[in-house]
Amino acid sequence: MSAITARKGFVQQLDQLNSTSSSTTNSIAASPEDTPRQSPSSSSLSSLDSNDDLDLKTVNGKLLDTYGNEFHLPDFTIKQIRDAIPAHCFNRSGAKGLAYVARDIASLAATFYLFHTYVTPENISSTPARAALWSLYTVMQGLFGTGLWVLAHECGHQSFSPSKTLNDTVGWFCHSALLVPYFSWKISHGKHHKATGHVERDMVFVPKTRDQYASKLGHYAHELTELMEETPIVTAGTMIGQQLAGWPLYILANVTGHNYHERQSEGRGKGKQNGFGGGVNHFDPSSPLYEAKDSKLILLSDLGLGITLAALFLIGSNFGWANVAVWYFVPYLWVNHWLVAITFLQHTDPTLPHYEPQSWNFARGAAATIDREFGFIGRHLLHGIIETHVLHHFVSTIPFYNADEATEAIKPIMGQHYRSNVEGGPMGFLKSMWQSARMCQWIEPCEGAEGENKGVLFYRNRNGLGVPPQKLSPPAELKAAKSDS
Repeated sequence: MSAITARKGFVQQLDQLNSTSSSTTNSIAASPEDTPRQSPSSSSLSSLDSNDDLDLKTVNGKLLDTYGNEFHLPDFTIKQIRDAIPAHCFNRSGAKGLAYVARDIASLAATFYLFHTYVTPENISSTPARAALWSLYTVMQGLFGTGLWVLAHECGHQSFSPSKTLNDTVGWFCHSALLVPYFSWKISHGKHHKATGHVERDMVFVPKTRDQYASKLGHYAHELTELMEETPIVTAGTMIGQQLAGWPLYILANVTGHNYHERQSEGRGKGKQNGFGGGVNHFDPSSPLYEAKDSKLILLSDLGLGITLAALFLIGSNFGWANVAVWYFVPYLWVNHWLVAITFLQHTDPTLPHYEPQSWNFARGAAATIDREFGFIGRHLLHGIIETHVLHHFVSTIPFYNADEATEAIKPIMGQHYRSNVEGGPMGFLKSMWQSARMCQWIEPCEGAEGENKGVLFYRNRNGLGVPPQKLSPPAELKAAKSDS
């Protein structure tokens, strides 16, 4: 089933906080060492009604996603996924990749030429009309720039062409032009793919636990059930901040990434933590996001940014900073907006699980993502990054132009674990941002979960939407303090 069914049932039964939804999943290209361990249950998805599975469910408790749908742990393997994909889907063409890069750069250049040449006081005397047209320019350039960003993303995954040299050269130039530290991002993004859905190792949009969320509000975790109220203004403010500053905060301070840097194998994370001044960022070769061997690549990424910033400085000095703001920096904000929105909705949904270390494996984590739909813009300007993300997490070296066919091939293997929400196209995508922001505030174990299931975490919220959070007792120290007083 798709996530659409889940949402429709949820809307119909919102007053009962119980609805229907489907679980679906995704994963990423795996090397042999990344192939996951099997689920402790040896049964297949088709035999979930066996006595052994019922007994296991009774022992470990029932898992419910935020909509109230029962969730079963995936038990397919990466090998099954890869074997289901037609061999030709793995073929990469450098010529085809370069043609798409040329198309996107030509789109950016042609748009600039047309607006710079014709949207002038001489041709359009009305200032409001010119302002409206230049606003349209920033939106268009933001979309074309995001498309170029996605192609550099393909380079980072080596799905652009069979040549690593070509991939990294094109990726470095394209990302540097968009003020993205290519190699620094490539390394941390690769770690995200190797630990998707792992609450202690994932690198992007790691949800807050209940304790973390409560602490941010100045409360104890058990008090969240007493704060059940809709807060649309707070939700809207959080979303606006995320869309405007999410990407810079991520590369500058590792916001939304994991914060377990003390475990870095070379000891580079001692005393370092997320946040400004915490020593965790995408620019410093000594950051715990990287190993010592990565230092030259981090510096090369910084050099690319330096060249772009120098070029922008020269343009601003000669043509005016107001012009540079309209020509480059506002479209840059649009690129950041789309990047954050796409990534947020790929990994945040009421149907998606996250895993503690004891319950995580590669296939389960790779399956914890969702496909969405953004129509012509998504499939053509943004190269399908929204529509085929599930497949991308299973096999990230498949080029985007083969991803639709490969996605269809893996659906029978994934069965109920393939997640998609294509309802409403682009408007449905935008609505999902609001829905996920309201329903996905923190993660916690399901009530009554034991054993392996206790390490499977789902989103809960204090807006009274979906499955309510567990009712917890006050911590022992708080009880002792009250009794002493």
